[in-house]
Order: sequence, then C-alpha cells, then structure tokens
Amino acid sequence: MIQRIKPVAFLMGIGMCCVLWSACANQPVGTSNNGNSVPRAETAKPPSDKGDRVVTGGDLDFMNQAAMGSMAEVELGRLAINQAASADVKGFAQHMIDDHSKAAGELKQLAQGKNVMLPPEVSPSHKQTMEKLMKLKGAEFDREYVKAMVEDHIKDVTAFGAVSQNATDADVKAFAVKTLPTLQQHLQMIRGIAAKMDVK
Repeated sequence: MIQRIKPVAFLMGIGMCCVLWSACANQPVGTSNNGNSVPRAETAKPPSDKGDRVVTGGDLDFMNQAAMGSMAEVELGRLAINQAASADVKGFAQHMIDDHSKAAGELKQLAQGKNVMLPPEVSPSHKQTMEKLMKLKGAEFDREYVKAMVEDHIKDVTAFGAVSQNATDADVKAFAVKTLPTLQQHLQMIRGIAAKMDVK
C-alpha cells in the first residue's frame, strides 16, 4: 500500500532543501586536484609589502658603498695575483676574490628584492688606488697593497659593525651581521701580513 506524503511535510522538505542549497551556493569554492569544485575556507588577503621594500637614508648609502667596496676588493685581488711577489699577499688576494665575490652576489640579490639599483663600478677613490697599484710590481706592490687593504678593512669593519646594530631595514641589517665576521677575519689576516712585512 502506497503512503501518501502529507502536503505540509512535503513543503517543509522542499524548504529545507532550498535553505541548504542557498548556504552551499553562497560558500566560496576552490578547485580540487581532480578539477571538481570544492568548498574552501576564506583566506585573508596578504598585506602589501611594498613599504617594507623601500630602503632609504643610511641603509641605502651602506648598500651602495658595500657594492663598490666589494667590486674594488675583487679587482684589486686579481691585480695582486698577477703583480704581487709575496705568497702571503697572493693568498690573501685570493681570499678577497672568493669572499667578496660571494658577498657581492648576496648584496645583489638583496638589492633586487628591494628594487635598489647598485652602482655599476667602483668609487673614484678606489679607482685612484687601482691606478696607483697598476704601476707597481713585486715587493713595492706588496707593501702598497697591504697598506691599502689594512685601511680599507678598518673602514669596512667599522661600517658593517654600525649597520649590524643600527640599520632600519631588517634585511640590510641581516646582511651586515652575516658579512661582518668575514671582514673581521680579513682585517686580522692582513694585519698579520703587515706586521710580518713591517708595513705601517
């Protein structure tokens, strides 16, 4: 015997289906791995990071100076490999090429992330040092190169030390903190060579 559905119950059933369909229709959907639409939770829109990428003032000056300094150390290192007489000086020069090339690459990546255009060449003062050293060879080159490296690394350690503590930009600060120990090691090495050669 077939039971008849009461009109009231039937209408209530339709009403519940409509409510459920409406709730599902209003829920945001995503796409599953098989291409079907599946419900997903709302995610907050990530905040814009454009403001975090702006580097100005002392941080920007530091990046520019660090870029020019690294380029100069690499170029002077290559010059020393060819023109130095001392094995210690040549060994130090190779450290300059390796370590400052690595630091320059890391700084370049940092600059790209911050939309900073780094200088394409060394500073005028570095050019003067290079021009002076290019005219020298052997022991005379060694003494002048060592003297220049001591002066440069004292400045570098001071600058990187200050930025590692006082930089406004967190990424610039992290770069300075990471690079500082290498520069301190360079200064210790070149001071040892200078003492050995009696360079003051």
